[in-house]
Amino acid sequence: MIVFKKIRWKNFLSTGNQFIEVDLNQTQTTLIIGSNGSGKSTLLDAVCFVLFNRPFRIIKKEQIVNTVNNGDCVVEIEFTVGRKNYKVIRGIKPIIFEIYCDGELLNQEASSVDYQKVLEQNIMKLNYRSFVQVIILGSSSYEPFMKMKARYRRDVVEEILDIKVFTQMDLILRDQQSVLTKNITEVRHRYDLLDKEIQLQSNHLNTLETRQNQDKDYKLELLQKNDENAKKLRVDIEELEKTIKNTETSVQDKEKAEKKLRQLEKIQTKIEQNLQTHKKTLEFFQDNDNCPTCTQKLEAEFRGEKIDYEKGKLTTLNDGMKDLVQEITKAEEQINEYTGLSNKIRDMNIDLAKLNTSLDGVYEHTKRINKELESMSEEDTDKLKLELNNLKEQIVESKTELDKITEEKKYVDVIREILSEKGARKRIIKKYLPIMNQLINQYLQSMDFFISFHLDEEFKETVKSRHRDTFDYNCFSEGEKMRIDLALVFTWRAIAKMKNSTNTNLLILDEIFDSSLDGQGTEDFFKIIQTLSNENVFIISHKGDILFDKFTNIIKFEKQNNFTRLQNV
Repeated sequence: MIVFKKIRWKNFLSTGNQFIEVDLNQTQTTLIIGSNGSGKSTLLDAVCFVLFNRPFRIIKKEQIVNTVNNGDCVVEIEFTVGRKNYKVIRGIKPIIFEIYCDGELLNQEASSVDYQKVLEQNIMKLNYRSFVQVIILGSSSYEPFMKMKARYRRDVVEEILDIKVFTQMDLILRDQQSVLTKNITEVRHRYDLLDKEIQLQSNHLNTLETRQNQDKDYKLELLQKNDENAKKLRVDIEELEKTIKNTETSVQDKEKAEKKLRQLEKIQTKIEQNLQTHKKTLEFFQDNDNCPTCTQKLEAEFRGEKIDYEKGKLTTLNDGMKDLVQEITKAEEQINEYTGLSNKIRDMNIDLAKLNTSLDGVYEHTKRINKELESMSEEDTDKLKLELNNLKEQIVESKTELDKITEEKKYVDVIREILSEKGARKRIIKKYLPIMNQLINQYLQSMDFFISFHLDEEFKETVKSRHRDTFDYNCFSEGEKMRIDLALVFTWRAIAKMKNSTNTNLLILDEIFDSSLDGQGTEDFFKIIQTLSNENVFIISHKGDILFDKFTNIIKFEKQNNFTRLQNV
């Protein structure tokens, strides 16, 4: 279990040159209040930045440093994992990234990327996506589990169930499998060559014993056959090399195609975000006659113009999305074509190696026959028998080696099948799915939201109402969606405790009561909070005076001389 203790920061966003420190393990519930822009949500950004080198909200890295002091931006966090105490320090201007374990600085010889992997994979054993699903639920940059793509949902669940190691093991075994396949091909080819050579030697020995007078002609005939075979092999090798060269030229643009696909996918993400933004704006002007901020009535002409404008933007974006999807499809097809050519090159290189080995064998055999012809008068059949016995010993060794490698590859194939998505991971997920669905529905009922919510093995939802009408997540109101999101967060935390994977004491909720939860939803939420043990819940809210009596600790952020400071209430 990860127990977060303290976090402190300075020159971070609106914070000045004096450290702001927050005790993360002091009380069960802490309310964070303050006016707009006072720095309440800085806590979320600080936690994500120090652990994952990225803020929670969408903020450019150069904007993280306080613009007044313009330097010495530092965030420090302390936590324990088991019996070990860790401290992580990350800063900008100058760049700082240090990890301390029980007071000693961990080796920094690796690159910053590898150093970050040590923190995520070896120490915390969770990545950013899993972290924000289990620990943070915010109203700005948070991406609810139900809005994620299927592959990202699977990543989060595998991280929580602590079965991500199966994926890593599968990647290691995939490389091992490739090496074993190559070794099998090489050993089998060597075995075939020895078998052919034994046949040639046996025939040669029989010929020497039965037809001594025709031996010279026989050897000359062999030389002629070898010469023909060598010519044919050289022609085949030359043609295959030309084919490989031409094919390699065809795949030179694969990297450009992959880069183009990544760029298109980034553009697709931006268009999706813009679509969501304009949809929300359109819904606002369609559903509201008055401004929620100043309560003044919105003019019909103004609303009409905004609605027409947003509809126009949505039409433009949707048209652009269709064109972009076509371009992405073309790019993926092109990459698949390049991949097929790469596989073809690999197979041709294997065939080329076989041809070269065969040609070398022909040359060696020709060389040996020429020597035999030179010393024909001194030839001794006993010597040939000895060579034949040596070849038989070699082929036995090759057969033993081939059987050993083949057996090893069979084990690797079986293990990879077990580690695949259809193997152990699927069975583990299938085992936990009923528990997940049970917990989700329990939490939903605790918040007086009586629906039947079910996730299948592909993490697609099926939602039925009291009258058994089937819905999906997007059919519900924002308040109902928030209840589902909260139920999922509490479920992931409960599962994490069972698995002791991403289990932690920290839960931070940013303005969830201010946006979507009504009064009854807030009451139901606190009922769930009170059932949690060893939890430190931080809630950021504008409804300060309304919620005071529900918290054991209250923190207030305020601006003084344009700098954020912390005031305990």
